[in-house]
Amino acid sequence: MSYGDLSQLNLSKFHSPMRMMVMLSGSGTTLVNLIEHIAEGKLAATIPVVVASKECLGAQWARDAGIQTHVHSGRIAGDVLDSLCDEHEIDLVVLAGYLKLLPMTDRVRHRVINIHPALLPDFGGKGMHGQRVHEAVVEAYQRGEVSESGCTVHFADDQYDTGSTVLQSRCAIEDNDCVQSLGDRVIMLERQAYPKAINLLIERNAQAYSNE
Repeated sequence: MSYGDLSQLNLSKFHSPMRMMVMLSGSGTTLVNLIEHIAEGKLAATIPVVVASKECLGAQWARDAGIQTHVHSGRIAGDVLDSLCDEHEIDLVVLAGYLKLLPMTDRVRHRVINIHPALLPDFGGKGMHGQRVHEAVVEAYQRGEVSESGCTVHFADDQYDTGSTVLQSRCAIEDNDCVQSLGDRVIMLERQAYPKAINLLIERNAQAYSNE
């Protein structure tokens, strides 16, 4: 399913502003980016709850921002996930460096998005996150197999990095690129791509209910 097919999902009408649950496992940089976009009026959303897979800097960022924060080590149970979504009236679950495979319950199916630091379907799958992705991309470039990288915002499903794409942002790989320099450039793309993708989903949902 592509972005153009989203109208077929028959999702219920989003709240205004749209309500997001952010799930993370690390530094929280994506969470901070989303909070900043909301504060600047660039993203019509709220974040009433954050879920972390372990105690981490991201969980502390959320607490410092006054967001209700839950830590669930290991893989979160489907009934716990559903309960949190219902309690906080969640429209969209946003994975922000969340490293666990999420159970795709009926409550969250087609409502979970992720951002991956490469151009899927290449360089994805279990264990492919962070610097590992950029290492693989740089090595592929050195072998003459790729000429660009970027990031992919996609719907999450019951496998790693296989859900349908919402959008991709691209950048050229340069001859002098190392893992760090390429990673830094992709992070800059991610900062704009994730809020843009969320806004696209908000707009599409609003269009679906515009005649009510």
